[in-house]
Amino acid sequence: MKILQAVHMERCIGCHSCSLACARLVHKMLSWDNAGIRIKSSGGMSTGFEAQLCVACDPAPCARACPTGAMVQRKGGGVKYDASLCIRCGECARACPVDAIHLGSEDGSPYVCIHCGRCVGFCPHSCLALNDVPERRPAVLPEFPDPAPAPGEKEVRE
Repeated sequence: MKILQAVHMERCIGCHSCSLACARLVHKMLSWDNAGIRIKSSGGMSTGFEAQLCVACDPAPCARACPTGAMVQRKGGGVKYDASLCIRCGECARACPVDAIHLGSEDGSPYVCIHCGRCVGFCPHSCLALNDVPERRPAVLPEFPDPAPAPGEKEVRE
């Protein structure tokens, strides 16, 4: 499986070429407000820039929070997005632990990195890479044993 990673952000000059490429090639728009990757300043040219993008959670909290199935878990991490099912409720963005889902200012549509890699070639300083990552097993919440029966109660076994 491949995921997009910001591997050399120390080289980033904040040109937003990656965001514009994503908006144009993936979303057929020309505005960095409509992109799955965003670049934000961590203080400007002296302290650099940060890429806000999906880190391919598995399980993906955004998919779990989506009430319509517009965002579904992608095998190995991240999500697939079906705009036709989206009701623009914003639950996915609220559930994202890394603030990687951006809601469009015009209609509230969510924009999230789908790990297609189309932005990589547009970065003039090779800050981004589409890397192979080993298959990850989904995180599993620990199972807790059934509580002991209260004093005077009989233990029931199935």
